Amino acid sequence: MHPILFRFGPLTIHTYGLLVAAGFLLGLGLAVRQARKEGIPADKIIDLGFYILLSAIMGSRLFFIFLNYSYYIKNPLDIFKIWEGGLVFYGGVLFAIPSVIWYAKKNGLGIWMTADVFAPSIAIGHALGRLGCFFAGCCYGKPAESLPWAVTFTNPQSLAQIGIPLHPTQLYESAGEFINFLILIALRRNKSFNGQLFMTYLLLYSVLRFIVEFFRGDVSRGFITPQLSVSQGISILMFLVAAAGLIILRQRNSRA
Repeated sequence: MHPILFRFGPLTIHTYGLLVAAGFLLGLGLAVRQARKEGIPADKIIDLGFYILLSAIMGSRLFFIFLNYSYYIKNPLDIFKIWEGGLVFYGGVLFAIPSVIWYAKKNGLGIWMTADVFAPSIAIGHALGRLGCFFAGCCYGKPAESLPWAVTFTNPQSLAQIGIPLHPTQLYESAGEFINFLILIALRRNKSFNGQLFMTYLLLYSVLRFIVEFFRGDVSRGFITPQLSVSQGISILMFLVAAAGLIILRQRNSRA
């Protein structure tokens, strides 16, 4: 669509980067607001938010580079072009979780309570980030010429296939994450135990991502088999972990 929002002299503002930044700031603001309600120091949540951001960007980028190592061996300078897309969400999650555990323990924060504070923020932040993917053209869908809502990318700077009607998979995932956000906000009012929101988010997102992957047209995300992408494999594992986590945490709470 519009990979570049505007240029001002030597300054180029990429739509993808702007929306990812907006998603992070919105999510952090919501987390700080909820933390105050639960008696968690706001400054610690802000600090943790930036640790999460750095580790998530690093993990999501490294995961993408790993899946496309043959390209980056030949084009090493492109490793740093994150404004062009190329961030794998699951890689960010895998790197961010250890950062949260380390920071929470170091600062005397409850790990599961802190994770619940951030769960809705992750969903809404990711929803905005996927809109950034749509404007950049990354994470595009399969050809869908007969689909009434198919999207045709025409900008030559777009990362999507040009001139072909495609499934708007970025919008599918963005809409799904927005729904996940609303579910988590509603669940938070009747939360039964710490960790419930975070595990529920992992459960919901794993299902969403598994489904959306069937409509993805970019092959750069890697495949375990011709029918099963790497992200779908991770989704299955995440679903099982989240389901087990919900059962274990609920049982712990009932015994407490």
